[in-house]
Amino acid sequence: MYIAVAGNIGSGKTTLTKMLSKHYGWKQYLEPVAENPYIDDYYKDIPRWALNMEVFYLKQRFKNLLEIQHCKETVIQDRTIFEGVYVFAANNRKMGNMDQRDFDTYMELFESMMEVVEMPELMIYLRSSVPHLVKNIQKRGRDYEQKMPIDYLEGINLLYDDFIMNKYKGRVLVVEVDNLDFEHNPKQFGDIIDKIDAKLFGFFS
Repeated sequence: MYIAVAGNIGSGKTTLTKMLSKHYGWKQYLEPVAENPYIDDYYKDIPRWALNMEVFYLKQRFKNLLEIQHCKETVIQDRTIFEGVYVFAANNRKMGNMDQRDFDTYMELFESMMEVVEMPELMIYLRSSVPHLVKNIQKRGRDYEQKMPIDYLEGINLLYDDFIMNKYKGRVLVVEVDNLDFEHNPKQFGDIIDKIDAKLFGFFS
């Protein structure tokens, strides 16, 4: 079984992925933030490095998906290939950071990959307001994220909602996280577990 956790930068998806992995005994696939060789350059000059950044993540997520599909354990993944394309790459195109030629080449590569990959059984979407995201980003203190423009986060948020509500065809659990602290509140984490159990193992509407 393949489970995914989706959400904007600072929404808590990595934290929840780790907690669910521990709770259920699922194998986790975390996004390789520190390993991306373009990330520092990207936040210093987004238009110059956008295509490089997106292709690196596309490559990594595709590699992970191939591993996931051959894994006999249940896997939970922090951010999917679908978000990378329909949210982050789409946002870079929308903001003019990727020209149409580069974006078309990127999409052709992605569409070729889609011929051999499968969708998650459940995507857990952590929905957050921009002020909540900013608070979490400041709290964790990654240098390259502190320079992130607010309009960048806002654009990502709008594309996430559009992706989840209008484009994604799989099963989704939306968790509103603005008023949650599931990392330190066992009851709130338990409520999320109950909703996941209902989606995966209960009756579906």
